[in-house]
Amino acid sequence: MSNVNPDEAMAPPRIEALRREIRRHDVLYFVHSEPEISDERYDALVRELRELEAAHPHLITPDSPTQRVGERPLEGFAHVRHALPMLSIDNTYSAGELREFDTRVRKGLGDEPYEYVVDPKIDGVAVSLRYEDGRFVLGATRGDGTTGDDVTQNLRTIRSIPLKLEGDDWPSVLEVRGEVYWPRTAFDQTNRQREADGEEPFKNPRNATAGTLKQLDARVVGRRGLAFQCHGVGVLDPPTNVTTHSGLFARLRGCGIPTSPHARRCGDIEEVVVYVEEWDAERRSLDYDTDGLVVKVDRLDQRERLGATSKAPRWCMAYKYAAEQAQSRLLSVDFQVGKLGTITPVANLEPVQLAGTTVKRASLHNFDQVRRLNLHAGDTVTVEKAGEIIPQVVAADADQRPASAAAIEPPSKCPVCGGETMQDEGGVYLRCINPACPAQVVERIRFFCARSQMDIEGGGIKLVEALVKQGFVHSYVDLYRLHERRAELVQLERMGEKSVDNLLAGIEASKQRPLARVLAALNIRHIGTNTAELLAMHFGTMEALMAADEEALQAVEGIGPEMAASLREWFNSSTGRRTVDELKTVGMNMTQPGADKRSGSALASKTLVVTGTLRNYSRTEIESLIKQHGGKPTKSVSKKTDFVVIGESPGSKLEKARSLGVTVLNEEEFERLIQG
Repeated sequence: MSNVNPDEAMAPPRIEALRREIRRHDVLYFVHSEPEISDERYDALVRELRELEAAHPHLITPDSPTQRVGERPLEGFAHVRHALPMLSIDNTYSAGELREFDTRVRKGLGDEPYEYVVDPKIDGVAVSLRYEDGRFVLGATRGDGTTGDDVTQNLRTIRSIPLKLEGDDWPSVLEVRGEVYWPRTAFDQTNRQREADGEEPFKNPRNATAGTLKQLDARVVGRRGLAFQCHGVGVLDPPTNVTTHSGLFARLRGCGIPTSPHARRCGDIEEVVVYVEEWDAERRSLDYDTDGLVVKVDRLDQRERLGATSKAPRWCMAYKYAAEQAQSRLLSVDFQVGKLGTITPVANLEPVQLAGTTVKRASLHNFDQVRRLNLHAGDTVTVEKAGEIIPQVVAADADQRPASAAAIEPPSKCPVCGGETMQDEGGVYLRCINPACPAQVVERIRFFCARSQMDIEGGGIKLVEALVKQGFVHSYVDLYRLHERRAELVQLERMGEKSVDNLLAGIEASKQRPLARVLAALNIRHIGTNTAELLAMHFGTMEALMAADEEALQAVEGIGPEMAASLREWFNSSTGRRTVDELKTVGMNMTQPGADKRSGSALASKTLVVTGTLRNYSRTEIESLIKQHGGKPTKSVSKKTDFVVIGESPGSKLEKARSLGVTVLNEEEFERLIQG
């Protein structure tokens, strides 16, 4: 029986009480690691809130705990220019270099007393979170340090990221920087489920986290159990009166932002060195991967005086633990063929324990690496985990080589299809040049079906391998003819009536994907997701894109000569023309929604800033709409800003717009403007 009270007068206070209680338990769990209630009780609170909001939809707010997952998949990611650059950090692998860093700090501060704060360096994906008046409004990846991708909708699904800050002791604008990571328990659980579903397991948490944050459907992200931990700050407006990093982070924890419970203040560099030695053992017991510690000057004013180079601050240093190594025997080398025909050598080893796992296979990268190592079957080899994640062979001991050992040679023919191979001109990769090679077909089809491309449910590696092996699929268009072979599909291993129906429904739905997704799925060399979106938004239709010469392609901002040449070569090939024609025949969408709105739009070539919480759009949605109409969304108000679009609680950007005389639009005025 539902606990929901339909009484309109009782609903608002109960909804607010539930939100406060859920946020409190989130802080206890994610910030203090001191849960007070069971998961079942927590889920019951969320369920009651969800039911109450469903009965009273006018009471739903964007920062409610029920509003973490968006209903609609995105069509791409807007770019975000960071208000303050996200600099990299210099690193070292030795205590001696830590002491040299300390000498530079002492010299820079003129022998003034100082302390350090040291916390773990999580091996995750760096992001920046922006809060305005206590509400989470924007989340972006680090990107190149200056510009990243707007992944707000995906970050909202991460329960450890508060949508509304606790209390009122926070600046009107607060940017925190940190790492999104995939806890090992959640990662392993996801992999077990993927294997049970016949899908390929993820290789490691860090790369899988990066891929998850680039999912266009936030519901997928929400199911994966990612977490966030703060390690720094960006913009603080107005500036805080707190004088130290440790004091500031105590404030952040009070606001509900997760920070490391393992951070330690050290009075001098020798205390830092002791902690470095202690942490090497402790870090292995954590539920997430760390590859070192970050050492930072604690006082904020001293950081200001020490400053930064163009790439990294002078007040911090990352100590990274050397990759763990082990010796094993090279039994043999396999040759794997990728979707572009790249042949990659992979070492088969005698099992060896390395960084807590059993390693049986290791990457050899390419045949130049094989030659550099002078590898022979039977060699005693040194294996290490790059970043403590990916096993790779880094050395071979020729002195222990058996007399009968044979050198590892590149294959003269494709190991899968027996076709011709070719070395990249000026490159290091050997490729199979037979486009009908079954290994390439499997990888191309799997890539085509992936979520970031055509998003065909059920199109995992095991199913694709079976479809190719049975001769059901040789090309992309064959997927759209599978409905004619439904009876045969049901007979495949692990495929029943429901699985087949889901697969066929996913294939049919994929016909409506926008041009950008189709273009990305075609596996054209050098044309990735972001490039495909730029091209699709500029040209609008596949016909216009195919008609463009290299000069016209390079006229698109972000498209260089290599990309233009690759695209032109593919469209001029018989394979490219046939693929496009076949996909048109089965009803594939070949247009990009919104691309034709650019010319003549009131936003064409205009710069816009969005601030506050909007009723009808997420931040990503409205910035995507601005781009569709030819405008340029940015984050900072300046004299060059044409319009500022405001929602609820717009904050300091509204005041700055007014002081500069910039035109301010509310949501309704913005919609009237784009509608002409």
